Amino acid sequence: MDEKLIENAESCYRLAEQKAADYFTSLNVQVMQKTYVPTLTNDLHSWKQNHIHHSSLLSFFSGGKRRSNQKEYHKYIQWLNYTGKLDHYLDRSISYIFMRDLGKALDSTKTQTRIRHVVDSLKNHLTDSTVKDRGDKSETFSMAGLYRKAQKEGIESTMIWVVDKLKIVSSNIPKGMDAEQAQRKLIKIIAGVLMHVVEEMDAEISPEERKQKLDEAIRLGYSYGLTYPFIDDLLDAKILSAEEEKNYSDMIRTTLITGSVPELGEWTGTNKDLIRFIHSELKEAFDYIKSHQRRETRKNFFEQTYIFFHSQEVDRLKDLTNANYTNEELYIPIILKSFSSRLIVRSLINAPVDESFENQTFFYGIYNQLADDFADMFDDMKEGAVTPYTYYMKYHDMRQDLINPFELYWTVIFNLIHNVYQSDKKTREVILNRAINGLKRFKERMGTKKYKEVMEIFASGNPKFNRLIQHLVQKADDVDFFDKLLRDHMISILKNERKEQEDFLATIETVRNQINKSLAIPKGNHVPLMKEPIIDAANYSLEGDGKRLRPIITWVMGVNEYGLNKSAIMPLLRSLEYMHTASLIFDDLPSQDNASIRRGRPTLHQVYNIATAELTGLFLTQKAIEEQASLNQFDSNTVLNLVRYSAQVTEEMCKGQAVDLDSKGKQLTLEQLNRMSFYKTGIAFEASLIMPAILAQAQESEMAALKKFAYHAGIAFQIKDDLLDVEGVVSLLGKPIGQDAENKNSTFVSILGSVDARKELWEHYCLAMDTLQEVPRNTTFLKHLLNYIVNRDH
Repeated sequence: MDEKLIENAESCYRLAEQKAADYFTSLNVQVMQKTYVPTLTNDLHSWKQNHIHHSSLLSFFSGGKRRSNQKEYHKYIQWLNYTGKLDHYLDRSISYIFMRDLGKALDSTKTQTRIRHVVDSLKNHLTDSTVKDRGDKSETFSMAGLYRKAQKEGIESTMIWVVDKLKIVSSNIPKGMDAEQAQRKLIKIIAGVLMHVVEEMDAEISPEERKQKLDEAIRLGYSYGLTYPFIDDLLDAKILSAEEEKNYSDMIRTTLITGSVPELGEWTGTNKDLIRFIHSELKEAFDYIKSHQRRETRKNFFEQTYIFFHSQEVDRLKDLTNANYTNEELYIPIILKSFSSRLIVRSLINAPVDESFENQTFFYGIYNQLADDFADMFDDMKEGAVTPYTYYMKYHDMRQDLINPFELYWTVIFNLIHNVYQSDKKTREVILNRAINGLKRFKERMGTKKYKEVMEIFASGNPKFNRLIQHLVQKADDVDFFDKLLRDHMISILKNERKEQEDFLATIETVRNQINKSLAIPKGNHVPLMKEPIIDAANYSLEGDGKRLRPIITWVMGVNEYGLNKSAIMPLLRSLEYMHTASLIFDDLPSQDNASIRRGRPTLHQVYNIATAELTGLFLTQKAIEEQASLNQFDSNTVLNLVRYSAQVTEEMCKGQAVDLDSKGKQLTLEQLNRMSFYKTGIAFEASLIMPAILAQAQESEMAALKKFAYHAGIAFQIKDDLLDVEGVVSLLGKPIGQDAENKNSTFVSILGSVDARKELWEHYCLAMDTLQEVPRNTTFLKHLLNYIVNRDH
């Protein structure tokens, strides 16, 4: 590596380090002299007047309504709105974000106007989404909801791109890392970059320029955010071996110093597949960031990223068993990493230099870092991580020279309120709210006993001041923040989504195995010497590696939602797979799609012959009817209705295939293609939902909603099939790609192109998800079925 580049990077770090050292020295003097105590005592006494209320008075003004648990996201928002607290709650929350993330001073009229606008908009959204009775189906972070918002801004393709990227990252988070936290951080960073970009936009910006800036913001946010799971979290998680960790850190350092990602080369170590994936993703992200950097901001970007990375490395290499770290060694790196991480965003989006932002961010960063380190101290202690709190907790009895980080924390608060923000009342209100809320959350999470033990260690130096703090922690009300509620809610959703998806996949696998065991058609024994090629051919087709989605859907809806007996509906499950397999046999014939591979094996007409394939398809259709007629544990009229419906579905499928054949070489309209896709694909999904509903004698309104869902889900399935036929992998698909083009079929891709076909896919996804709100059942399985349909690779 060029020695001059190394020297430039080290020189830049030394300058920042000196600035951090000067700041730390000034804080240290204030800690030693305890100058913060009398002023903050007065501040807190004044502050508590608005936050400690007599319980009966509070009850009177809240109408006696019981306070809702903060963990119940929607109910808590409703409670805040009912009691008239929502405006203040959102105002302090948004004000805090403007201070922390945007570096704004709250005494600015322009900032206050902007905060009011955001609060009003957010309040309207929250009250609109919570006043509706949506039961357990309401989702704050639904993909459909996010896509609809993207549509309004004209950035649907960007939304699709980032969702695909998040899915890839999520599936590659290694064991030993917290996948939900990694996802949350990445989403938070994307949102943070978006927020910066929106705040920088001119009010007169054109719709097209706004669209371009939002697109860039999301891509830049993802590209920058990717460093958190795949650099910071990965190196902290101790997943890599010592040699791998060194090589990986050296590669990152080289990238930041030279401005170019080095080739990976031969990677030695057990994590080479992981590193290969990460290297590819980070290189793509880095190149995107670099290509969007202006010359005047590029220097700042690389300087701040190097400061951030190096200060993180300095901290990461510390060993908790080393009893000799100085106060400077403990605190200067966290001052550096806490402010540089926020300055990066400004250069990332090519924002002009703002000395006010840089100054406030520099002093503010350590406040946030000390709050985070306090909240995480026991997790950090368990992992052996060195932070001001873990180090003080371990060595405070042996090292009288160590600065108490809790006292430093209050010193920083004093400094921010009175020296940085010039004693502004709203700033004082917001910062003290945040400080007391942090302690209350810690106490709630750790329990009163553990909390007291912690306070005995960290707050014993100022007994009178500490008694005031503890009084406020115990009694103060209305100090919580929306971003914390949102954070907890997001983690809960991500964990729940992962659990639901695991249950979904487990259910599919279990039911699929049960269905596979029951599909084989036994040979008759009336003429033992006679061959039965039709049965052999049918079983050959049935033995293929089918997804069995249709009978699986029927099983889940029938057994789990309608309470039907498992054994009683087995004939129905077989009939659905027989019908579906018959349709595939017909599709594959030379007179239709002329396919050579199906379910990873040669198609039936190639193994036997065309006539046998035709007869086998007919045979399986009749076997399906026979199975349906065998549903002898249900009312005969109900079974008759089911058979009648089944016959109608088969008729419609035939019509759809006929339209498909007639359309070869013709350019269909989107409406024609939608209709044809429903008859070819969607109606089979409909049958798998409606047949168990018929057996359960469900209401017509419920069946209408299920049909609507199946319509959109079926079209989404067909669009995904069309995309996979162009972009899929043969080994995963189990059939050749490019067949549609070869057969001159009209597809969503041929009509719309890949980009707009994806938009159409998401449109039907959203419509199907909306329809689930109308189904009076637990629709979790159907939700994940829909996610599977749009995300599958085969």
